[in-house]
Amino acid sequence: MELNEHLKEILRSGTVLSTSGSTGTPKRIKQPVHKLLAANSVAREVQDITRTSRILTVCSLKHAGGLLAQTLPAIEVDAHVEVQGFNAFAWVRQITDFTHSHLTPDMARAVMKTKGFQDLNLSGIIIMCGSDRVTSTIIQAFVDRGATFIANWGMTEVGPVAINKTYKPGDIINNTESIMGDTCYCDIKFVENELYVHGDICVYNDWFPTGDIVQIADRDLYYMGRNNAWIK
Repeated sequence: MELNEHLKEILRSGTVLSTSGSTGTPKRIKQPVHKLLAANSVAREVQDITRTSRILTVCSLKHAGGLLAQTLPAIEVDAHVEVQGFNAFAWVRQITDFTHSHLTPDMARAVMKTKGFQDLNLSGIIIMCGSDRVTSTIIQAFVDRGATFIANWGMTEVGPVAINKTYKPGDIINNTESIMGDTCYCDIKFVENELYVHGDICVYNDWFPTGDIVQIADRDLYYMGRNNAWIK
């Protein structure tokens, strides 16, 4: 089946995604259609994805970041999407032909190490970054080159565009190694500093304990580590 048709079938029938396993045993999480559509709507709102957007997808479609952060939201509105394996040098050469791309922090650091990054003009391009700690060094490097940079938190179970903060050229980037964001697209609460989430972009009907220990300062949410009791 052609990739676009496969993705459109996911919009009709839902899918199952695997967690990364970075914080415990990998799990397979069912993604029902109603959750996907709600999450797509949020992702488009946060990133200004429209039918005229051009998406460069370099994260694996087997995981939430690659499939759900930009790809599926764009496919739903018939935007242009190109999917390819990640290569930092190729990304630098190609990104100015696109309006959006999603990177993990490791990918972002690899891009920053390329010779071409120093002269890259990312004006008008939206870069979302998540799946691990997004540092101020990464944020600064991309906004210095003109990008609108979105530090994002999400999980296979919620979002993945769930909590984020948008930085634009000229913004002052506070020194941080653990920013999650200042805007939430789901309901949140804290139980002994552990983040619980609830809402249409979550696969569960009840409050979901994320296992993430979170601190709030000046309206920003910061990731402080994992609840060890949660990891199995």
